[in-house]
Amino acid sequence: MVAFLPFIFLDLVIRFVGFRYTFLLRKTNRVFVENLLSLSTLLNYHSNSFHKLIVMAGTDVTESGLSCVKCGKPAHLQCPKCVELKLPREGAAFCTQDCFKASWSSHKSVHLKAKLSSVGASNPWELNIASPSDGWLYCIRKGQSRTAQIPHFDWTGPLRPYPISKKRVIPAGIELPDWAVDGTPKIEPISDLQHVVEIKTPEQIERMRETSRIAREVLDAAARVVRPGVTTDEIDAVVHEATIAAGAYPSPLNYHFFPKSCCTSVNEVICHGIPDGRKLEDGDIVNIDVTVYYKGVHGDLNETYFVGNVDEASLQLVKCTYECLEKAIAIVKPGVRFREIGEIINRHATMAGLSVVKSYCGHGIGELFHCAPNIPHYARNKTVGVMKAGQTFTIEPMINTGVWRDRMWPDGWTAVTADGKRSAQFEHTLLVTETGVEVLTGRLPTSPKVFPWLSS
Repeated sequence: MVAFLPFIFLDLVIRFVGFRYTFLLRKTNRVFVENLLSLSTLLNYHSNSFHKLIVMAGTDVTESGLSCVKCGKPAHLQCPKCVELKLPREGAAFCTQDCFKASWSSHKSVHLKAKLSSVGASNPWELNIASPSDGWLYCIRKGQSRTAQIPHFDWTGPLRPYPISKKRVIPAGIELPDWAVDGTPKIEPISDLQHVVEIKTPEQIERMRETSRIAREVLDAAARVVRPGVTTDEIDAVVHEATIAAGAYPSPLNYHFFPKSCCTSVNEVICHGIPDGRKLEDGDIVNIDVTVYYKGVHGDLNETYFVGNVDEASLQLVKCTYECLEKAIAIVKPGVRFREIGEIINRHATMAGLSVVKSYCGHGIGELFHCAPNIPHYARNKTVGVMKAGQTFTIEPMINTGVWRDRMWPDGWTAVTADGKRSAQFEHTLLVTETGVEVLTGRLPTSPKVFPWLSS
């Protein structure tokens, strides 16, 4: 027992250090930390020689005559990633952990080259994204900055950001909202319509109808290109070109510096996903959120689509979210309190075992992109006011498979589920009429038949 006390003490020290290092993964080489922790595991086997212990998770190469990649001394360690990739041992041997750490920034390029070679790619872009032109960078600071390195973040699910393409051009002759040039809305934040729900005039309503129809046609064009292998940037290009072809402006573009013409939210993304170079994969779900600005007013809608063959849970999530919106629209008429919308949505989602996002809500819309009223989608909300004929607003429930809470990616826009589980959303722009409701962004006879529950 006494003979093993030094080992026990060393074991405790390494466990403590390893525990501390797990909180420093952002600043510490991940391979080094994992190897440090594996040493603690090896110490439990006291029958092993001490020489075996310092090899850690690598391969014993001390009798092979290999030299350290860093300093040329006899090697005692081998990079575990190189072992995993079955790379030549000559380029993977190190004498000490310090040499391994000091070489990591350059040595890890060996792993990337091996991955590229294994798939016949010549550069990193070809691993999982379409070959981009020059200027593709990651988005940060709400679209105000770009970086060549993927931002650091405790990702909640499997999805990762990909580089985005350059800002798309708006041709001359398109009417621009006041943020189009410098990214800052001027009228919206100071307007009285942030506090008073506007009653639209017949002339405004007619413009809203025309704009909302354009928005629907643009979304339908985007829906037709959704399939495995298509990037969300390519979807954004379709939205952009279709909007411009209609003589309209894509409202999201440069709104508070948002870098693209629509939002594409994949899998665990709740809303405001930025179109990028990632290829859609079989089994994904993707929400496309389109808003257009035409004749001085906005029309806003979104739908969640299936990419190839999805699992049953995703099918039921999307179907339930669609039903939540339909049930909410069904109660819209003069005299109904805005807060009742959340009660209807929450009840249906909860019965299906799903949760309702509370961080984002529907909104008034018209000459302003966002204005009063706010339309929460959850129960027991405190929104005041009743519906009146002539009001226009959106309902856009966001429904999650897991918890309702969200987290924000480093780009400042992409909201994802806190637990990494999937989320779906549907949205319409609505007009309260004297007798009920008009869905201004409703599906057209020409809209693609993409939802199986609407096939019959």
